[in-house]
Amino acid sequence: MNKKPRPAPPSPKRQTSDAISVVSMFAGCGGMDYGLLGGFTYKRERLESLPFQILAAYEHDDKAIETYRQNIGKAIEKRDLSDFVPEEMPAADLLMGGFPCQDFSSCGPLRGLKSERGRLYQALLKYMVVHRPKLVIGENVLHLERLHGGAVLKAILTDLESADYTFRVWKMFAPHYGVPQNRTRLILVGRRNDLPGFPAKPEPTHVSKQRSIDWAISDLESVVDETVPNQSQFFVASKAKRGNGQGDEVSRAGQPSYCVRANAKSRVQFHYSLPRRLTVRECARLQTFPDTFVFPHSTTTNVMQIGNAVPPLLAHRVATAIREYLAVLAAGKTPKAEPAEGLFTYA
Repeated sequence: MNKKPRPAPPSPKRQTSDAISVVSMFAGCGGMDYGLLGGFTYKRERLESLPFQILAAYEHDDKAIETYRQNIGKAIEKRDLSDFVPEEMPAADLLMGGFPCQDFSSCGPLRGLKSERGRLYQALLKYMVVHRPKLVIGENVLHLERLHGGAVLKAILTDLESADYTFRVWKMFAPHYGVPQNRTRLILVGRRNDLPGFPAKPEPTHVSKQRSIDWAISDLESVVDETVPNQSQFFVASKAKRGNGQGDEVSRAGQPSYCVRANAKSRVQFHYSLPRRLTVRECARLQTFPDTFVFPHSTTTNVMQIGNAVPPLLAHRVATAIREYLAVLAAGKTPKAEPAEGLFTYA
């Protein structure tokens, strides 16, 4: 099935005098940015609005930009982050960006820093040198820490710290934070060295009560149309003959789902009880996008955007920790310093 869903109106742009200013790179469809802003409801859980204001967001893919504008706002623009002038960008308190992960992923070509795409993290560095944001948030796949025995991650952090920042790596297992999906991500947190303390890693909220795939999507089993946006979109392909079974798994009720991947070849996991692959909306639910966040493109494009995104719920947990650290600074107090265990500390 490949019906295009009805578009939803854009969310209003947030304007507050005490807002924390943000520049977002590699924004994609906006999962990180959406979670940062908050103010939405996911499965009856209300995520509070956070005092961030996105001054500018940058992305190179036209369809991702369309999705972002439709659901978040007009702050996004098309920009080639391999060749840009940072002085043309606004200065912000927080710089963030999930730099491209394909060359670091265990499912990708594993070219690492040898490719131009693998070196795109340097866009963050160019901005840091010019605008000196207070904090920097990077995001990438778990396999980055394993690539070449950790040498690639160490090289990236060394590069970023050369701008007079200290970085720490938060390894975050998404089900421990309420995401109903087996997904682990590395959050690279950088603090400018003239600032005291360090943001505290969010405490897990769901270690003993992980949310399952059926918790997230069982109410959609009887929905076969667009009364829930994107629910009519799914790949009708049968099991693939190649690929070592990846993407052909049958989901298991009672457990978090398999990782939702950016897959352009119909390789989306099968439903735990229905004889089909998961729909676009079901994938979006597993990534913690609310049903009001509509993906306006084809099944293939929508699945790619969802799989590439940071789960908004996970992003909101990170953003809350950033908000709390900056609030202490703004109050003229000294944030608590986490113990330093060397140049690259895993929290």
